[in-house]
Formats: sequence, C-alpha cells, structure tokens
Amino acid sequence: MIRNAIPSDVPVIHEMVRELADYEKALHEAKATEEQLREALFGERPAAYAHIAETEEGEVVGFSLWFLNFSTWRGVHGIYLEDLYVRPQLRGGGHGKALLRELARICVERGYERLEWSVLNWNAPSIDFYRALGAKPQDEWTVYRLTDQALAELGGQSSV
Repeated sequence: MIRNAIPSDVPVIHEMVRELADYEKALHEAKATEEQLREALFGERPAAYAHIAETEEGEVVGFSLWFLNFSTWRGVHGIYLEDLYVRPQLRGGGHGKALLRELARICVERGYERLEWSVLNWNAPSIDFYRALGAKPQDEWTVYRLTDQALAELGGQSSV
C-alpha cells in the first residue's frame, strides 16, 4: 500500500500538491513545477523524500513529502512532514495512517526522535485524525515565515 516515490510519480505528486493547495484555499500559492519537484526529490542532492499510497490495484491515492530536520536540544535528526494528502474520495481507507506509520517506522529505525508537521487551525478533520493517532499540538510555538518582498529585503535585495 505504501512505497517510495520514483521519478515517474512526479506528475501525480505535482497534481496532488495542487489538489491539497486547493483544499487549503491556497491554490494561488502553489507555484512549484514538476521539474522543481523532480530536482528536489531525485536530483543530484535530494532535499526531500516522498512516499506513495496506492490501492491494491495500483491506483495512486495519496502521498507524503518530507525532509530531515535537526533538534539541537536532542542532538538528532527528525522528520518534518511537509505534505500529507489522500484524495477525498478515498479517505477513511487507512492510507493516511499508513503513510504516517511509514514515517514513524523510519524515525524509529534511524533513531530520529521527532516526527513533526503543521496543520491549519480550521482543518478540524485533520486535527481529529492526528489527535486520534496520539499527536499533540505544539500550541506554545508560533510559526513565522519570510517570503516574497520581506525575504528579498532581508536578504539584501530590494525586490523579488
């Protein structure tokens, strides 16, 4: 049901990234191209990794895309889950849980001590799903982000 992504999966991963962005009401922000995903996942120095969820018939129904982070407090790597997505018509079939189980397995096998991700505050179905697995919100932390003009200015450029 779960397997490592391969280069020929990039088009369907890209398609599902856009479906996820649309679900999160942010399709206009989803600017990544297939080529960028291909390079990030399968280039000379991969920066991210992906798993594919399939039905028994081989139909791709979801994916996880993740990368390594590092905890200076614990002194070891962890996994940051950037995206977890299962197509709406196939939710409830265990694919999301299986994707998370695979990432947890990797953490345990490699000695990583954290599996982390972000979820939109309004996404009650996902929050309920994560809590049912035992995940705890880290609501004492606030995520900050620099993008576009603010990032360019801080990085010494006057415009994007």
